[in-house]
Amino acid sequence: MGKHSRRSNKTVQRTAVASVVTFGATAALAAPAQAAQVNIPNTDLSFEVAGLENVPNIAAVPGISEWVPSLAGQAAQADYSAIAAAPIAQPAAEGQRVVEAARSKIGSPYVWGATGPNAFDCSGLTSWAYAQVGKHIPRTSYAQAAGGTPVSFNNLQAGDIIAFYSGASHVGIYSGHGTVIHAIQSGTPLSETSMDYMPFHSAVRY
Repeated sequence: MGKHSRRSNKTVQRTAVASVVTFGATAALAAPAQAAQVNIPNTDLSFEVAGLENVPNIAAVPGISEWVPSLAGQAAQADYSAIAAAPIAQPAAEGQRVVEAARSKIGSPYVWGATGPNAFDCSGLTSWAYAQVGKHIPRTSYAQAAGGTPVSFNNLQAGDIIAFYSGASHVGIYSGHGTVIHAIQSGTPLSETSMDYMPFHSAVRY
């Protein structure tokens, strides 16, 4: 708990104890940092709490700048529009399992119309990888790109299906960090490459 400096009578000090405990307990959740000065409004009582400024969203608490002058001007109006507009995200663990299934087949040959487990075409790989986590998606690249929940380029998650080229004629599985796992073409083994390898068309999440 922070240091205390008493500049008023004991009655004011007892009144401030509950506030001190609340601020101290909250600050314990934050990483150690330079102590923030906390003033009890309408009194001469003040104290310091280390790490208080690191508490998530502390600057957005109504009237916080009256208690912690160093937070004045840092509050911002919360914008929840992006959350409301965002597609429903599949659990991260499930998406990662789809990626791991696809990655386990890197090096397998491309065979048109093949759906695994030893050879694949592009949509054969994506449908096979999803089947490994108990999800059955459309078979063709066009149908896969047209199904699911659309995802913007900036909101991609591991396991999302990415369609490439005009008409979504090729699909792969987004593996994170700008890379995709896909069965490209005859003569080229299944591989993990940069998304920039082909023109992006769209992305969906199942």
